[in-house]
Amino acid sequence: MSSVAPYSVGTCLTSLHLQKRNHSASSSTSLTTTTKCSSVQQPPLLVQKENQLNRREAITLSMSFGLLHSFLQPLTATAAEAVPCELTVSPSGLSFCDKVVGTGSQAVKGQLIKAHYVGRLENGKVFDSSYDRGKPLTFRVGVGEVIKGWDEGILGGDGIPPMLTGGKRTLKLPPELGYGSRGAGCRGGSCVIPPDSVLLFDVEFVSKA
Repeated sequence: MSSVAPYSVGTCLTSLHLQKRNHSASSSTSLTTTTKCSSVQQPPLLVQKENQLNRREAITLSMSFGLLHSFLQPLTATAAEAVPCELTVSPSGLSFCDKVVGTGSQAVKGQLIKAHYVGRLENGKVFDSSYDRGKPLTFRVGVGEVIKGWDEGILGGDGIPPMLTGGKRTLKLPPELGYGSRGAGCRGGSCVIPPDSVLLFDVEFVSKA
């Protein structure tokens, strides 16, 4: 689910200087200020590839706010409660299960789509939910704007049928299809998604945007 380029945060330093002014009759000293600004590269919380487009920054910020929200209060999954279903393991290691098979058309690589989701760790802890924010995530599928497991789980792949509009699917992602050894949402020595985490997502393909 997550994947954009670093963004720049501007920093400015202001310094004071003594300046002596000479006049014909008298001299005086005054303070002047000099401001120098520089740009510091800081990666957002969810980084999958470097040198991506600005649109990916917006997606990352949206998902980052969700991760930050989980620091502040527990998340619930009231709109997408986990329903047990038998997972099928694909050759890539991604496991999936269709709770609802959609009736609309499938997404095409590069297409802008809307999807609701609930993300859980393997222990069942919810780390993010678009339902709690009341707004689905909008992104271009299949071009690296989200984590690999999402692109594969929605578009389909070897042993995985594509999702259809209106469908609801559970995805189980190995670390290499999620956030890998980096984890995500790390702050103060702890991470919302610890490194090398297996992730569970309930994904609803809402519509094409």
